[in-house]
Formats: sequence, structure tokens, C-alpha cells
Amino acid sequence: MARILVTYYSKTGHTAAMAECIAAAARAVEGTSVEVRPVADVAPDDLLEFDGIVMGSPVYYGTMAAPLKALIDASVEHHGKLDGKVGGAFSSSGVIGGGNETTLLDIIACLLVHGMIVKGSAKGPHYGPTCQGEPDETARKRCADYGRDVAELCVRLSG
Repeated sequence: MARILVTYYSKTGHTAAMAECIAAAARAVEGTSVEVRPVADVAPDDLLEFDGIVMGSPVYYGTMAAPLKALIDASVEHHGKLDGKVGGAFSSSGVIGGGNETTLLDIIACLLVHGMIVKGSAKGPHYGPTCQGEPDETARKRCADYGRDVAELCVRLSG
């Protein structure tokens, strides 16, 4: 069974809604067990329990919110132990050009430093799903596609 964690920080509920869409689609993939947790409910030790970790954040000044960055900073105690796990990212912003791609790339860079295998997307936003404001139908579809893709990769890699 491939275990997947979708964790996020959300102040307005928009990023949380994206997390739920990603998780719902991942759960639909046979051979997965998926948990959704706000970042406040995730400790660095928890990361070791999962085969896939997808992290989401609203854009704060062009990067991820401090609570998500704090988890990533604290995860240094497990440097090397996340190697080979599947990683992914998603973000939401308040305006067009609001920093979604820079936020995704910052999260992805952290996952790569851990040695994780990052799932990109050839179907939609290449670095992971994004939205502006509340997720609309297009954003929800992209989240679902991404959740399914991450889950399928986790299942393939976990054997």
C-alpha cells in the first residue's frame, strides 16, 4: 500500500480546498492510503511514514507561507531519509501573476534537496496545480489530475 500525505497551510480555505481535491483523486487510485493534514498537524518525524508527500501553500511575498517553510526547515533532522520518496507541490495566489510558479519552485527545490522524486505535469501547470482565489472548475480538475498522477507514481515505485 502506497501511503501519501497531502499537507498544506491555508488561511482563506483556498489551499485547503485544493488539498482535498488532490487527496480525493489520489484515494481513487487502487493501492493507496491518503491522509490530508494541515501543516500544523505534521511533525518532521511524520514525513518518514509516507511514500509520497505533496505540499501546498498560498503565495506569501513570492514564496511559501512561513508555517510550511518551518516544517521543511525542521525536516533537516531527517536529511537523506526522504531520499527516493515521491514529492509534489501546489499553490494558490490572490491575483494573476501572484507568484504561484515561484512558490512551487521553492517547495520543489526543498523536496529535491531531500532527494525526493518530484512529479511534474505535462497536462497543466508544469510544476503542480495552481489557482487564483477560490479553486474554480479548471483548478479542481488540475488538482484531481495531479493527485491521480502522484498516486499512480507512488504505487508504481512502491511495488
